[in-house]
Amino acid sequence: MKPWVQFACCAGLAALATLPAAARIKLAALPERGATTIRLDNPAFTLIEEERVLTLQKGVNKVDFSWAGVAIDPDSIRLAPLANPDKVLLLNVSFPPGEAALVWEISCPEAIEEPVRISYLLSGIDRLITYRAVASKDEKTADLKSYAVLRNFSGEDFEKAAVILEFGGPFEQSSAHEETRQTLFLSVPKTPIEKVWQFDSAKQAWDPEKVEGNVGIPVYYRILNDAKSGLGNNALAGGKIRVFQEDGRESTIFSGEDVPKVVPVGEKMEVYVGDSRDIVVTQRRMQERQVNIRKNTSGDIVLFDTDEVITAKIENFKDTPAVLTMIQHIPGQWEMKDCNLEFKKKDAETLEFEIPIAAQGKQELNMHFQRRNVRPGRDAAPLREP
Repeated sequence: MKPWVQFACCAGLAALATLPAAARIKLAALPERGATTIRLDNPAFTLIEEERVLTLQKGVNKVDFSWAGVAIDPDSIRLAPLANPDKVLLLNVSFPPGEAALVWEISCPEAIEEPVRISYLLSGIDRLITYRAVASKDEKTADLKSYAVLRNFSGEDFEKAAVILEFGGPFEQSSAHEETRQTLFLSVPKTPIEKVWQFDSAKQAWDPEKVEGNVGIPVYYRILNDAKSGLGNNALAGGKIRVFQEDGRESTIFSGEDVPKVVPVGEKMEVYVGDSRDIVVTQRRMQERQVNIRKNTSGDIVLFDTDEVITAKIENFKDTPAVLTMIQHIPGQWEMKDCNLEFKKKDAETLEFEIPIAAQGKQELNMHFQRRNVRPGRDAAPLREP
């Protein structure tokens, strides 16, 4: 059901006064819809912009716009003249009672054909972004594709509309009511990927020997959203990604799926592809003592600092080198007294280490830090094995 645009010219206000209140003059001709844009760049709303050409007569014209069966927000409907905004004047708009319709009164000093843009918010139409990545057998590159899935349950049909997403350039697509259509809008062959292992001390077991069964380290493919990767023009929208790997026999195997969030330009998309037992991390707290203790007049401890040492041993049982991303957490105020590996702060309480490990090699992390102004019973204790 298409929004219906009809119009009529009124010779004068006196002639209008002779008409019954319920009788609106309508012209049976429907101006053809021209260029149409479906804007999905706002996650909460869908904005439709369509262009039509109105044949206006000299004087006051009435234009009837109705949308029975179409999920339009009436308060959002706007009309804007495009060619002669200084001549074409919108006098008022009225909403006939009990109808999904409105009537514009438009004044024009001469008879012209005026292109106009009609815009409105439409419910029942949205989009999903999905990705498909096929990694090479050596896991150095991947063919990355992204699809827009447009779902239309608005009651409206669109023929060759320009679809604008939150990220990326526009693309043309038709969309009928109750139709779901998938369109490829990004294809990057052989984008570089990096396979990384990730140990988060808040999520993974510190000592695998104390856990029944095998303990795996989560594995991710890391894709950098920049020009060298064939990307970098826009942020990458969040959406489900399915990952496959070439098996060397002209076929692929399924590696896993993930739902990464928005990836700004210059940042990394990390895609989880499973757990690996080729890398083992054993982490222990070697020291934890109270220092610089402060008491109140009753002799109760009110504040203290801590002096702590944590070590982690990392073993790579693979025949190839690997990179482990290790995430550590130190709550509250803290100061690093000594650390044998470089790190960067993700936030005030989160440290991230990028640790390369040689094939069949080992690495060790040693952190000596102090937490400041700890209050007994109120501040969280240092993070322990989950």
